[in-house]
Amino acid sequence: MIPRYARPEMVSIWSPETKFKIWYEIEAHACDAQADLGVIPRENAEAVWKAKDVEFDVARIDEIEAVTKHDVIAFLTHLAEHVGSEEARFVHQGMTSSDVLDTCLNVQLVRASDILLGGLDKVLAALKKRAFEHKDSVRVGRSHGIHAEPTTMGLTFARFYAEMDRNKARLQAAREEIATGAISGAVGTFANIDPAVEEHVCKMMGLKPEPISTQVIPRDRHDVLCDAGVIASIENVAIEIRHMQRTEVLEGANSLDGSKRLVGDAAQKEPGADRKPDRAGPSGAHDRGACDGKRGAVARTRYFAFVGGTRHWPGRDRDAGFRAEPSGRLLKMLVFRKTCWTT
Repeated sequence: MIPRYARPEMVSIWSPETKFKIWYEIEAHACDAQADLGVIPRENAEAVWKAKDVEFDVARIDEIEAVTKHDVIAFLTHLAEHVGSEEARFVHQGMTSSDVLDTCLNVQLVRASDILLGGLDKVLAALKKRAFEHKDSVRVGRSHGIHAEPTTMGLTFARFYAEMDRNKARLQAAREEIATGAISGAVGTFANIDPAVEEHVCKMMGLKPEPISTQVIPRDRHDVLCDAGVIASIENVAIEIRHMQRTEVLEGANSLDGSKRLVGDAAQKEPGADRKPDRAGPSGAHDRGACDGKRGAVARTRYFAFVGGTRHWPGRDRDAGFRAEPSGRLLKMLVFRKTCWTT
């Protein structure tokens, strides 16, 4: 995690200190279950809990790992330095490294998902409030990114709300999917450890036992990573905000082939207006410098109507927009200007 871009509670979940603390809890709960089964002495299991308030030294664990070349062995060696070598001799008995690593990872993912779900609840509440607040705030609608019939900001916020509500449902399902743990030993056969140990550890860590594993928890359970990416992209919202910063998309630009005409749909059509498709320049950018015919004039006039009529774009004929005869819809937009952009 990059601290300056993340919330402190999220950074904490993925810190080395938290990881080692979770490793410790998994090992200690496993010792308790082993003692209950009579596999290890009770006093040894109780001795492990003497380290429950210990702040594990990350630098010391790294130092040991540089010698052992094994992260879990390095941690267990450091744990023995706190509880005593004799007392810690039964820690990790019958387990494999992935029992600790994969179970810990899923604990972290569950905790991170809970933070994200709490954040989504706040976003949903804000969107719902804005949807009702702006249910009568008129704004220009768009069809294929181009100005079309009027709509309201309330409906726009309602659309954002619906998408975020779906995102929350996805994340809840993903959290449920990832909330499993495995304490099944080498290759996942329980050959050297009782399944009761897995049940106890998972219960104490807030997980369910993984039904079938090959000592590694199946990676297809990691849907939460994909769903978090979908939520974070919020492409629908980003495109809407981008369009609110401009007044035209592809309007009045030239075509690569001047003989072909691009006709807009009914929601985009201005009386007596036609236009050509956009032209990509050498850099891939669209050529917005050429606007011809009444369509170009209407597009420019619409732009000036919504920004106040004083801004000049380089390469544009500033006066042509004001000479164009406004259509009925444009007059309506002029009336709605304050409502659209100042509420």
